Amino acid sequence: LKLATFCTVPQIRHDRHNLFSEMVGTFVLLFAVLFLAGPNLAAADPSRPVGLGSLGALPVGLLVLAIGLSLGGTTGYAINPARDLAPRAMHALLPVQDKGSSHWDYAWVPVVGPVVGGMLAALLYLWLS
Repeated sequence: LKLATFCTVPQIRHDRHNLFSEMVGTFVLLFAVLFLAGPNLAAADPSRPVGLGSLGALPVGLLVLAIGLSLGGTTGYAINPARDLAPRAMHALLPVQDKGSSHWDYAWVPVVGPVVGGMLAALLYLWLS
C-alpha cells in the first residue's frame, strides 16, 4: 500500500494486459489532444492564434477523467512515464519504514506502454492529416 502512494501499481499483475492498457490510455489521450489542438482549427480572424485557450483544458481534463474511470482500475493509469518512474525511484531511495519492494520488475510497463501508445497516436494523426 505504501508503494501505491508513490507510483502506479496494477490490481491484477499481468504484464501484457497492463502494457496494453497503458498503450490504449495514452493513445486515446494523445490522439484526442492532437485533434483538439491541432493546426486544422480555423478562426474567424486569421491574425488571432487558435488553440485550446482558457476552456481548452476542460475537455482534456474530462478525457483524463474518462480514461481514469475506464482503465484506471487495471494499472492505475500512469499514461505518462514521469507519473511512475520518478516517484518509484523516490520510493526506492527514501527511508520509509516497512515500505517493501519498489517492484522494479514492473517499472518498464508504465514507461514503455505510454511511449509506444503516444508514438502510435502521433503516427496515426500524421497519417490522417
